[in-house]
Amino acid sequence: MISISMCMIVKNEQDVLKRCLDSYAGTYDELIIVDTGSTDNTKDIAYEYTDKVYDFEWCDDFSKARNFAFSKAECDYIFSADADEELDIYNNKALRDLKSILLPEIDIVQMYYVNASAFNSVYNAKKELRPKLFRRLRTFTWISPIHETIRLEPLVYDSDIEILHKPVSDHSKRDFKTYLKAFECGTHIEDYVVTMLCKELFISGEDTDFLMFKDIFENILAKEERNADITKELDCILSRIYQISGNYDQFFKTALRAVANEPCSEICLTLGMFYMDRQDYEEAVMWLYNAAYETQSILDITSSTSKPFSLLGKCYAKLAALASDINEITRLSDISSDYYAKAAACQIPEE
Repeated sequence: MISISMCMIVKNEQDVLKRCLDSYAGTYDELIIVDTGSTDNTKDIAYEYTDKVYDFEWCDDFSKARNFAFSKAECDYIFSADADEELDIYNNKALRDLKSILLPEIDIVQMYYVNASAFNSVYNAKKELRPKLFRRLRTFTWISPIHETIRLEPLVYDSDIEILHKPVSDHSKRDFKTYLKAFECGTHIEDYVVTMLCKELFISGEDTDFLMFKDIFENILAKEERNADITKELDCILSRIYQISGNYDQFFKTALRAVANEPCSEICLTLGMFYMDRQDYEEAVMWLYNAAYETQSILDITSSTSKPFSLLGKCYAKLAALASDINEITRLSDISSDYYAKAAACQIPEE
């Protein structure tokens, strides 16, 4: 049977830490908690479960804090947990069973991360696989009977274990500050992190958040050599920034470039919002319809579902109110009824 060190980094988690640790009871052999500057009772709660509680001076770098926590581990495998996670009884047993059957050559075990909270700022999927369990000391093995070489790729096992992600607050503001600090320090941001930033902005960002990143997207990210997919994501954010700031020349330049080749729902939604702001509801309807029915989302799945549906309903209501004769009102009422029928068929909740 393997042994597991559960490693956590925490800060001001008094509302959820006990819930998390109780749910993981019996699954780990060593518990390591690294506190990055709590001002509440987090550390007192941590000491109720382990004496391996360490302080780490926060430096706006989650990876450094994780690495510090991992450096304290002594068991065969390391389990990375967050304080806002919870393991139900069934999956607690599944994790304990896994300890007795895991093959020693497995380097990483992935588990399903189930987003069970309304405070979602970045994820589109209800459930997704994530690497959670890591072999602490990885050995290198020769492979291939001829032209032998060292196996460099880790052996990954996808388990059926489900972990509930249940945050009790929105972490996007904290994340935005960490992104800004990284750019300020000149840190190179990997493509997948750029995608996460774009998702977080589009899903949970407010107008002030978009404007806060204006210089970074214009003068850093847009001028770097990124792949075509990242470029499309950057255009989604830049078009919103230019719409919010009223820079309509740059707005149309960016948006038209984005719709010229495989447009996405986010761009169509932004164009629809632009025309709604200008009270050009018929033009808005066209772009919102394209967002809902003719394109796919790349950052925020609601940009092709609930958001355009909700705005379409508002546009139809505005157009009906502005109609000047009974025939026009009747025509728009038919369109509105058709829209609501489609929305009901798709089971899209109205906002």
